[in-house]
Amino acid sequence: MPPHIPPPAGLRLRERLGAEGRAALAVWGPSRLGMVVLAWIAAWLFATTSGPPGPWLARWDRWDAGIFVAIARDGYFGPGLQPTNVAFLPGFPVAMWLVHLVARNWTAAGLLVSLAAGTVAVVALGKLAGDEGLAGDTDSGSVRAGAQGAANAALFFVLAPAAVFLTAGYSEGLFVAFAFPAWLAARRDRWVLAVVLAAGASTVRVNGLFLAAALALEFLLAGAERRRWQQLPLLAVPVLPLFGYVLYLHRNTGDWLAWQHAQAAGWFRTFTDPKSAWDQTWRAAFGRSQQGHTAWVFQLELLAVLTGVVLTAVLLIRRRWPEGVYVALSLLALGTTTWFMSVPRAMLSWWPLWTMLAAWAVRRPWVRTLYVCCVAPVMVGVAVLFLSGQWAG
Repeated sequence: MPPHIPPPAGLRLRERLGAEGRAALAVWGPSRLGMVVLAWIAAWLFATTSGPPGPWLARWDRWDAGIFVAIARDGYFGPGLQPTNVAFLPGFPVAMWLVHLVARNWTAAGLLVSLAAGTVAVVALGKLAGDEGLAGDTDSGSVRAGAQGAANAALFFVLAPAAVFLTAGYSEGLFVAFAFPAWLAARRDRWVLAVVLAAGASTVRVNGLFLAAALALEFLLAGAERRRWQQLPLLAVPVLPLFGYVLYLHRNTGDWLAWQHAQAAGWFRTFTDPKSAWDQTWRAAFGRSQQGHTAWVFQLELLAVLTGVVLTAVLLIRRRWPEGVYVALSLLALGTTTWFMSVPRAMLSWWPLWTMLAAWAVRRPWVRTLYVCCVAPVMVGVAVLFLSGQWAG
């Protein structure tokens, strides 16, 4: 017998990506070039001198990105450091620190982390879109439909209102790079991989707790053919990083609630009922108490909350209980604070929104057209705000 010759590495990668992963990447790549163009436009539109604008990388050194740089460079505690920085979990700063060993510019390190993380996330999202029922058969028509669904999901994701934060040195990209593959692994009954990835998500954002809850419910509802009860203790794994972070903060501050207190001190996030939060956000959006662009961002917060409510209702009606719990917990966390803040950014991690819209757009192509025409301008508006140094949520 002739010796076994392994396939070329490129062919193996192509097979691992599958049609859905390749279709998603075909959208992700050009979208990164689009963000470069937007940053270039913002630099020149808002130049304050008659000469060329400042360095291109300076467009991305905004708001939370600077906080992540400070944590990655100097840690949480020390002379001159902001005590509210502990509101940001260590996962993204650690990733920045590692990349900075090669890319010696801190802002560039954050951008590279987000670029790599986003690449992983869109591949997993494309495969989730395929699992939405678009590629359940093996005939060529179903394969094409699955690839189209993956491309739709990736397109809707990269044109989401807060999509600029997938490019910037923010933690959204790294979180979904853990969360989307974690859910994909759970759906394919790879529970060990799912909880390990969810633990990674828990090092990045507190939303990892919501993902852990969804995974636990998915496990409990799975039939005997999909899980074994001996695996039940694995469900505690995603909680461990957050528990460790609480212990770390207590050791350095003596405060078991240091994270919550930092949220309140730095971003006025204190617990309130949903109606009060809605009323406060409505006043900020339409009560003429904020500047025009800030009021517009609060209007997007209201719209994002409504989108989340509708999405949760649809998931529950379809008896997709785990995904419904994930979105509902996200809404509950952000909808019971002083006012709605960062809900459009949280939307980025709502994978059922992108996969269900993708499936709908395969059956009804006008959905894709409508989304691009109506949502893409909003994304550009938020991106230009951020890139010009104005608050964008």
